Amino acid sequence: MSTQIAVVGGSVATPPVLASAEAVGAALAAAGAVVVCGGLGGVMAAACRGAKSEGGLTVGILPGRSGAAANRWVDVAVATGLGEARNALVVGSAAVVIAIDGEYGTLSEIALALRAGTPVIGIGTWALTGPDGEPDTGIVPMDDPREAAALAMRLASSR
Repeated sequence: MSTQIAVVGGSVATPPVLASAEAVGAALAAAGAVVVCGGLGGVMAAACRGAKSEGGLTVGILPGRSGAAANRWVDVAVATGLGEARNALVVGSAAVVIAIDGEYGTLSEIALALRAGTPVIGIGTWALTGPDGEPDTGIVPMDDPREAAALAMRLASSR
């Protein structure tokens, strides 16, 4: 079975963020991973576009009931009708989560992953503080998309 890595991030993103997401998707596909995402635009589309540039397989877990809502680089569209609750399926489908930038939906995916013990790698994403005011170290911060993908593959192989 192929390693499934989730790439999560906002549906609206700046060009540098989109470039990072595309590079992550390409590196994951080149390493043989299946890219799982929320299937819509922004970071999700960029990661899928990158994966497809390397011949990879992409899965989009959609909030609505129509697979037609998926971005054009999604190979397998899973229409859930669950709205934002589909974030649990995105995270639950992955051995590792890479969060890039992001909005509140991304924050929920990070929280769900950390709660489940799924490793989270962050590129320019949320930083968390615990209830004691101390920084939470659950998110591994990285800058380089290719290094983030390589770490994700190493973490996935050890699970």
